[in-house]
Amino acid sequence: MISLDNLTISYGGWTLFDNISFLINPKDRIGLVGKNGAGKTTLLRTIVGEQQPTSGAVTVNGECTIGYLPQQMRVADTTTLVDETAKAFDEVLRIETDIERLTAEIAERTDFESAEYENLLHRLNEANDRYHILGGDTREADIERTLLGLGFRRSDFNRATSEFSGGWRMRIELAKLLLRRPSIFLLDEPTNHLDIESIQWLEEYLRSYNGAVLLISHDRAFLDNVTTRTVELSLGKIYDYKVSYSKFVELRAERRAQQMAAYQNQQRMIEKTEEFIEKFRYKPTKSNQVQSRIKQLEKIERIEVDEEDLSRLNIKFPPAPRSGQIVAEVKQAGKAFGQKRIFSGAEFTIERGAKIALVGRNGEGKTTFARMLVGELDPTEGEIRIGANVNTGYYAQNQDDLMEGEFTVFDTLDRVAVGDIRTRLRDILGAFLFRGEDIDKKVKVLSGGERSRLAMARLMLEPYNLLVLDEPTNHMDMRSKDILKNALIKYDGTVVVVSHDREFLDGLVDRVYEFRDGGVKEYLGGIYYFLEKRKVESLKEIERKAPAAEASERKSDANAPGAGKLSYEQRKEQEKLLRKLRKSVETIEAELAEIERQIAAYDEKFASATEYDADDYRNYEGLKSHYDHMMHEWEKASYELEITEQQ
Repeated sequence: MISLDNLTISYGGWTLFDNISFLINPKDRIGLVGKNGAGKTTLLRTIVGEQQPTSGAVTVNGECTIGYLPQQMRVADTTTLVDETAKAFDEVLRIETDIERLTAEIAERTDFESAEYENLLHRLNEANDRYHILGGDTREADIERTLLGLGFRRSDFNRATSEFSGGWRMRIELAKLLLRRPSIFLLDEPTNHLDIESIQWLEEYLRSYNGAVLLISHDRAFLDNVTTRTVELSLGKIYDYKVSYSKFVELRAERRAQQMAAYQNQQRMIEKTEEFIEKFRYKPTKSNQVQSRIKQLEKIERIEVDEEDLSRLNIKFPPAPRSGQIVAEVKQAGKAFGQKRIFSGAEFTIERGAKIALVGRNGEGKTTFARMLVGELDPTEGEIRIGANVNTGYYAQNQDDLMEGEFTVFDTLDRVAVGDIRTRLRDILGAFLFRGEDIDKKVKVLSGGERSRLAMARLMLEPYNLLVLDEPTNHMDMRSKDILKNALIKYDGTVVVVSHDREFLDGLVDRVYEFRDGGVKEYLGGIYYFLEKRKVESLKEIERKAPAAEASERKSDANAPGAGKLSYEQRKEQEKLLRKLRKSVETIEAELAEIERQIAAYDEKFASATEYDADDYRNYEGLKSHYDHMMHEWEKASYELEITEQQ
């Protein structure tokens, strides 16, 4: 479908690609990987013709259409969301006009046996066929399904596109791209502006898509769930693996081990040959052998190993000063901007050492809550009380944009560093892969990943005991994300992180707060526990409809013929599950009642006590802690029972 033949791209004396070739076949699912700066984006731009190669060629099959989503693009803001998205069907609308014109012309003619009349019928038939292929019959339903899948609400459909943020405008362009149904999608970091649910919807869409997909992503789970072939760019060459990303990592490690062994063998051979030449260079009896060895060295093709891939982002957060046990208390907190309420009724406690994820659709209040937690915003209802000795470090989603572009990398840290740590700035920058002349680069010329690393380095200049991180891995490559994750796991302070990266959150967080439909719900467990409970492994199970529309549809569904009828086996299974859930709720309620009885007994004892008993108070505090835990368990069990009873 698309052929890259002996492609070379050079800038001055530096070669980005060196004679690379590969084929993209129909229905391929390819992940394009490589370290930052390897040329992944450049390769996509070359395929679509935005950049010309120094030599070689890109050949596109005549019938192949390409849909390209760059990382950054200008988007229109002169119309409504639904009208802008409908522009994806420009060709459908043109064909619709042609069909109307041809139909009217045929209706007026009476020369039924003429060649002209037969030609008109033939053209009308072709137009109708093309109209159906492009989805003309279902375009309104397709627009709705795609916009809802990407996280928009029905109430957004008639909003002006100018009202949406940059990330949501990128979603509009992605929706248009998906609706055009090209032969191949070229997607450059498509998940950057998506939340978890939208990412999973896009995964399902791309898996079942009839065309080919070539994508760049730093989201490992997304790559694993979509791709079946991995093409790596390294040192100007490509390595093609017919496997998904996780399997590629294993195979690549084996290849690199073989490559390193070959490199070391070659270096030993070169060293011995150079020693021989140096030793016998001036001995006439050895001149022939010396010349032979010199020619041998000149002809040898040197094995290269990507040195930067061997470097490590050596992040270690400073020890966290001890804070109080309660880091923050959130009591019926909410936030509204004017008439627009973002969320309300948030009620939970953040304890020392907790690792918490804030998840949910964009616009539901995750970043707003993070800013409230660090004191940038005040709640409009309820309160957020910060505990004793809490010192908060905040990584904002646009932290890299807040840095002064004219400052150098070194100046950026030097201007905020205080005390003895100023003597260690070069070591800190080295740990974040800023070495040698890198520290003299101006911030404005850094890549997105480099800016993210610099912002994180700046965050480490002061020992915090609460880190609030809003999308810290945006623009980071996978290696940097892995090492940041490991550093946060070892960090002995409290972490609150906003992220849509499931792989990054997995194993890092121990509870999840979901912002959804104007409220906040707690899940005591990791990110995949949350996904399981929300039943979002399969996108078919995600409820995306507005509550009113859901109620209306449930009512109409209930009146439909055959609605609500389950098979005998299904009813048996559901009744069995309901009995189990009810039993679980009853058991927890009984345990709660017993704990309440014991706490009441202690209260009565303390009321009449004449002296302090340390063991009694220790048991009393243990009972209260256990009661809080069982209340969480009761809420989870009751929620599962409620959801199951509604099915």
